[in-house]
Amino acid sequence: MHEYQPVCKTTEIPEGEGRSFHVDRYVVAIFNVAGTFYAIDDRCPHMGVSLSTGHLEDCVVTCPLHAWRFDVRDGTWMESPRVKTTCFSVRVVGDQIEVAVPKKT
Repeated sequence: MHEYQPVCKTTEIPEGEGRSFHVDRYVVAIFNVAGTFYAIDDRCPHMGVSLSTGHLEDCVVTCPLHAWRFDVRDGTWMESPRVKTTCFSVRVVGDQIEVAVPKKT
């Protein structure tokens, strides 16, 4: 079961950028792509570097360490679609961004 958690205001993430937030036991990277918000695991599965600090172009974020590229819409690694990072559902309620994470067990 997933439940939405309030994370930040829409104004806290400029267009074309990402920010990381702790949501329950996860560190989530939220990206603003032309006013639409997407959320993936902030840790690159290759070396654990923060993806929120990477370069965002369209819907693809590039890891700042070894240039692994991920589609922020679904977490797919661009070089091999079989590899994905965790993707989280996002909704905007008023000016608040909320992210759905698996409930703690």
